[in-house]
Amino acid sequence: MRTLVLALLVASAAAVGSGCAAPDASGRGESAALSRAQIEAIVASPDRSEADRRNDVRRKPVEMLSFIGVRPGMVVLDVSAGGGYTSELLARAVAPSGRVYAQTPRPPGATLAARLATPAAARIVSVVQPFDNPVPADVGAGRFDLVTLMFNYHDFGAMGVDRARLNAAVFAALKAGGVYVVADHAGRPGTGISESSTLHRVEESLVRREVEAAGFRLAAAGEFLRNPADPRDREEPVPPQPKD
Repeated sequence: MRTLVLALLVASAAAVGSGCAAPDASGRGESAALSRAQIEAIVASPDRSEADRRNDVRRKPVEMLSFIGVRPGMVVLDVSAGGGYTSELLARAVAPSGRVYAQTPRPPGATLAARLATPAAARIVSVVQPFDNPVPADVGAGRFDLVTLMFNYHDFGAMGVDRARLNAAVFAALKAGGVYVVADHAGRPGTGISESSTLHRVEESLVRREVEAAGFRLAAAGEFLRNPADPRDREEPVPPQPKD
C-alpha cells in the first residue's frame, strides 16, 4: 500500500505517506530514520549556501525532514526540483548510499546547475522529464522510497499539467509503503485550483482528493507551518505573515 501524508508548510499544505519505518514484514532491515539531532546537524552544515539558510526561515527543514522520517539509503524523486533546495537537503539526509533524482521539465537553470556542481550534490541526479511523466525510465517502477512535490502542485493548474497522470506515475514509482509528500500554499474552501496563477494557492481538499484517486491513502498531516491567521484571500497575507 502506498500512502499520502499531507503537511501544511508556510502557507502551504504538505502531505506524506507511510513506509518509512524500520524492518518490514519480510524481515529485511532498513536504516532507521534520522534523529532530530542528526537532521539539525545536516541543516547546520557550514557548506550550505546563505540563500538556502534564508529559505530555511519559511521552509522549516528540520521539522519537514523529521516529519517525513527521512533515512540514509532512501531512493528519492523530487518532482519540480526548481533550484534544488529540497533536493540538496534530501541528498544530505540519504547519504552515503541513497540517491535523489531532481526532476525539472527543462535542463537545469543556473541555480540548480550551480548546485549540481557542488560536493553536496554528489548524490543528486538531474532528471529532465515532463511534470506528468516525472519518473526516470532507467530506475523503473516500484523502486522509490519517497517522492516529494514542494510548493508547485498549484502551478500545474495554470500550466495545464495532467495531474491525474502525474499522481498515477508517482504511485507506480513508489515501493509498497512508499511516501508521497505534497506541500503547497493553502487556498480557501471552494476555490479548488482556480487561483493557480493569481494567488498561487490550492485548496487542500482538492489536492488530497486528486492524490487519493491515484490509490494513495492519507497517512498524516503536518501542522508545523499552519497559520490560522492567514485569510488566504491574497497571494501575500496582510499584514505580512507566513502563508497557511
